Formats: sequence, C-alpha cells, structure tokens
Amino acid sequence: MTTLRPEGGRQAGPDPGDWGVYEPAPEYPWPAGEDLGEQTMQLRAIPGVGPPAGLPAGMPSGEPYGGQEDGQDGSRAGRRQVAQGRVAQGRVALSAGNGRRRASGRSAGPRPRPKEAGQVVAARLVGELFITLGMLMLLFVAYQLWWTNVQADASAAGTRSRLEQQWNQAPPAPSGGTAKPAGAFEPGQGFAVLYIPKLGLKYPIAEGTGKQQVLDKGLVGHYTGTAMPADQAGNFAIAAHRTTHGQPFRKIGQLVPGDKIVVETATSFYTYQVAGGIPETPPSNVTVIQPVPKGSPFTQPGRYITLTTCTPEFSARGRLIVFGRLLDERPRSQGEPPALTGD
Repeated sequence: MTTLRPEGGRQAGPDPGDWGVYEPAPEYPWPAGEDLGEQTMQLRAIPGVGPPAGLPAGMPSGEPYGGQEDGQDGSRAGRRQVAQGRVAQGRVALSAGNGRRRASGRSAGPRPRPKEAGQVVAARLVGELFITLGMLMLLFVAYQLWWTNVQADASAAGTRSRLEQQWNQAPPAPSGGTAKPAGAFEPGQGFAVLYIPKLGLKYPIAEGTGKQQVLDKGLVGHYTGTAMPADQAGNFAIAAHRTTHGQPFRKIGQLVPGDKIVVETATSFYTYQVAGGIPETPPSNVTVIQPVPKGSPFTQPGRYITLTTCTPEFSARGRLIVFGRLLDERPRSQGEPPALTGD
C-alpha cells in the first residue's frame, strides 16, 4: 500500500495487505501562499498499528472503519477510544500473565528440609527418654508420698470405726484382759486403738507386722509373740511406718520421758508413760522387743510398751525405738483416762 500525500505524489509504504487510518488535512487557515484546492483528507499508513478487533472481513485497506463500531464515524475521538481499548487489553493480558507466574510460584510447595545428622537424632532421642523417665519418677514420688497416705488413712479410719462399733454393741466385759489372749487374733485383725495425745495420733492396732496385711494399710502392727496390754508382765511391742502409707509413727522421735501413750481395747484403757528410747539401732536388733527390752531403762520384769519405726526418714537403714512403762489401767465403763481428757 502506498501513502497518498497532499502533493499527489506516491511514496513506498507497507504491503497492500496493510491497513491505514485517516488523518485529516492540515487545519485551516491554510498556510499563506499554498493553494490546496479541493484536497480532501488523505490516507496515510501508521507503521506498527493494526486494525481494531471486529474489523469486517474483506474491508479494503483504504476504506474508513471505526465509524459504525465506535459510534464516531472515524473521527479522531473514535480512533482514540479504539487505541485506548487496545492498551487496556494489553494491560489485562500482561496482568494475567504475571498472575499465572505468581500462582505457579506459590503452588511449588515447601522446600524440603535438609536431612539431620545421626548425632542430632540420637541426642534428641536421649533427651526425650530422660524427660519421660523424669516424669515417671515424679509420678512415683507423688504416689508414694501422697496417694499411699490417702489410701492408708481411709483404710485405718474404716478399721477404727468398725472396732468402735463392735465395742459399743458388745455386752460389757469384766475388767482386765482382752476378749482374747495373746496370739489369738488373726494376722491383720484389729483389736485395739493407739493414742498419743502429744502428737494428736489415733490409729488402730492390728495383729502382726506384715507389710501388705498391716503396715501398708496405715495400721499399727503388734509383734506376734510379744505380750498383750492385759498381761501381768511382758513387753507390748508395736511397729508402724514413719513415712508413706499413713506414716503413723512419723513424729514419735519428738517424744520425751513423761509423755503419755494410751492403748484402748474392748475392755479397758491402758496408759503408759515414756521412759526413754534409742535414736537408732540396726534392724536386726530384736532384743528391744524382749519381755525386758535391752537398751531401755528397765531391768526387772514389768508391763512395758515398745514402739519401733524406720529411721532416718525416707530410709530403712535403722530403727528408732521408744520405751514406756504402764502407769494406769481402767475399764472402758469408767470413761477415758485423764491422759485423753486433759484432766
């Protein structure tokens, strides 16, 4: 296609298949000395500009366009609108392209974690193992120091309540002695209640010193074979836990000569007075429970009581011993002794 200029000359231009846009002749007034005559608006090709979308097929390249589509009859304003539409379409396409690139970047997924060294994995496993063991130890300590006390106190309270009900419902027995002789009670069977007013202690006494049958249930155990409180001579020897499982004898190390210990049976109250003790002796020392206990201030047969427990606290290394001598005996029908009433 050639471009027609106002002079009427011809100039080489794009191929005939190209298109062009109308460009108006120079604005009037015409330049002086130049006679344009009857020249009209001529067609001039604009390189790099294509026909607008929707150009009818077969339209001649020199035929005006855009008038019907733009509603401006090919005016300059109409052409400007067409050009602006193309720019807008290009921006949308570019934006969509960038969006696809951004979306594809987001969907790539996380970067893989580098593989950890074997030493790091081993250290982590060892650390988790120690944490688990520590938690288990804490749970065990809580069980031993708290939960066993809860269970033992409940068991001891139930035994004491049953004994008191039996004694209150039974017909009065003659003064002196117990309802059964020494050794007649079954292992684990309760038959008396121990009071230590200074320590606020009140626990039932059961036959035997078995750990599971008696001591772990929060009961005070009677050494089988030793004397009973009603016997006219002998050593009433008992034992209990100092820590855990109710810890009945936890504070007996605070007892001093002159303090009172009371034992209640089905028939009588027996009041003993502390006479001395041994801070620590080997567990194998069984002479402390003999009829006349060795290590005590006693040298002659009499009616004694011996309390034993583990020492030091939270250890079974030795035994703490407390000795007492019978001070008073009275029937239950006469009421509690002065050691319990505070008279």
